[in-house]
Amino acid sequence: MERPAWAPPGIDISVPSVSRMYDFYLGGSHNFEVDREAARKAMEFMPGLPKIMQANRAFMRRAVRHAVDNDVTQFLDIGSGIPTFGNVHEVARAADPAARVVYVDHDPVAVAHSRAVLEGVEGTAVVSADLRKPADILSSPEVTRLLDPERPVALLLVAVLHFLEDHDRPYEAVAELIDALAPGSFLILTHASYEGIPSLEEQAGGTVGVYRNISNPLVMRSGAEVVRFFEGTELIEPGLVPLPVWRPESPVEEEDPHTFSGLAGVGRKA
Repeated sequence: MERPAWAPPGIDISVPSVSRMYDFYLGGSHNFEVDREAARKAMEFMPGLPKIMQANRAFMRRAVRHAVDNDVTQFLDIGSGIPTFGNVHEVARAADPAARVVYVDHDPVAVAHSRAVLEGVEGTAVVSADLRKPADILSSPEVTRLLDPERPVALLLVAVLHFLEDHDRPYEAVAELIDALAPGSFLILTHASYEGIPSLEEQAGGTVGVYRNISNPLVMRSGAEVVRFFEGTELIEPGLVPLPVWRPESPVEEEDPHTFSGLAGVGRKA
């Protein structure tokens, strides 16, 4: 397999990556054939996966604008993936040019490409770190340099927590992050769930199996389980809802049925 010039040395391009599969769903070009093959296999069971990922991105943009509208201009995006058009810093800085954004991911391709895209962009930084180790993120030079801990921060955990199994202690990791945030901070979160999927759960389970087979288990949590991540914050209206339903900017009835296959919510720390 030929290694693309943009691929960082040392990574195994024969193993699929969830962030590069996400890039493929969004129509990006920073993915390998092994990622595309796994993504196409997952789409055999859930053909609406690209629509779900687009709905995730659309929710993220609405939530970021909401944060800026409420005077929050610091953003910590964990599990940020590979930057595509309309990413957090573009949306935030369009609303407030002084906004600061730190992206965090543990995929080498996502980190390398993020650094290339953000080179020379003031008020942004990229951290190579793992959500399962919040202390490493919070103490990183990039976070301590760009984000003022005395001021509110919008913490984004978009389409990432469903890749952490319970033994990874995801609730504890999120609680540690929230505890470190100043009052007035936001938690912006999406999560995969069987609730709302316009197909049989057994069929959707085929997609879960694809991710399990590439050693990236996809954990489908219920609404009640996802709400637990918001402990320490107050869910703002309309609460935890399907992706297109959170403060929509276009008629919800026009959305693809598959976009209702994920849950989204925003909480604010008192």
